[in-house]
Amino acid sequence: MSRGGCDTSIHSAAEPDNVIRTDDGVSNVRLRRRKCFGMAWIAETVLILLALCGALAIFSGAAAWRIERLAPPQGGFLDLDGERLHVLDRGHGPPVVLIHGLSGQMGNFTFSLIERLSGDFRVVAFDRPGSGYSARARKTGAGMLIQAATVAKAIRRLRLDQPVVVGHSLGGAVALELALDHPDCVGALALIAPATHPVLKPPRVFRALAIRSPWLRLLFAWTLATPGALVARNLAMKEVFAPEAPPRDFAGAGGGLLGVRPANVENASADMIALEADLKDLPKRYPSIRAPIGVLFGRDDQVLDWRVHGEALKQEAPALDFELIEGGHMLPVTQPDACARFIRRMAAKARANATVHPR
Repeated sequence: MSRGGCDTSIHSAAEPDNVIRTDDGVSNVRLRRRKCFGMAWIAETVLILLALCGALAIFSGAAAWRIERLAPPQGGFLDLDGERLHVLDRGHGPPVVLIHGLSGQMGNFTFSLIERLSGDFRVVAFDRPGSGYSARARKTGAGMLIQAATVAKAIRRLRLDQPVVVGHSLGGAVALELALDHPDCVGALALIAPATHPVLKPPRVFRALAIRSPWLRLLFAWTLATPGALVARNLAMKEVFAPEAPPRDFAGAGGGLLGVRPANVENASADMIALEADLKDLPKRYPSIRAPIGVLFGRDDQVLDWRVHGEALKQEAPALDFELIEGGHMLPVTQPDACARFIRRMAAKARANATVHPR
């Protein structure tokens, strides 16, 4: 019996000797063991996840290196206030500027279109900031206004006088912003399957890029994005080109694989989120564009609806030159002759407009 009248030295016959009882008779050894086991399990899980993320990051970096060997830069580089643009400048004559779409790069045009134009025009193709081999400074935003400003600097630096600006897909939104904010840099707009108006959902093939958190975007880009894109690249490419078949050598010769590198994935995600916000306000400004505008769309485009992004533009630009042809979304690759004819037509409109409205 203890001094206080409570014998804490006597245990139930059913209890093991290593069980310590509290004054209220509740055993805490088992609770402690469970707590320690739970903490160890959490620590082990975290270590496994960190190791997995590290392995995925190493794989992604190695894959990016191999992709760059397969699809090296095609042009030179232009340094513009902290941003480095990859630029291809070919041919002689009236200037034509080419701006590609989401997750793309200049290979979307060099694959089959540029050779059809460079005999009669000075053709300049850019990798948009953060795409292809063009760098984007960490503190530089992804908005269409910012990208258009960078393209305007390049146009002025290269002394391109009132070029025909060709914008494909998201590049169409950049081209429209360029015409609104930098009219001296645009002689005419030749928009191919452009993004012009807001939609409720992003195209299905790009929905994995709809990541609003910059930290989650970075984590996704350096872990799951590249391995997942490499596994599903054939399916994704078929969806972007549908109903037309993607060229077999587009991944290398057209630079199609460049978009799955971690930095490009991160920037493409930022581009898509920025486009969603910018397209809410752009349409109401379209009536102020004074340069001729043309739109070429594929009737069976399964990425952007020609009614929403092409036909609807007539409401803001009644003089719109709208042409609908058979084909899908990647017209610069699959329908280069139709695209070249369209661009030539818009170049003629630019010359006529310059004669009527000289600067």
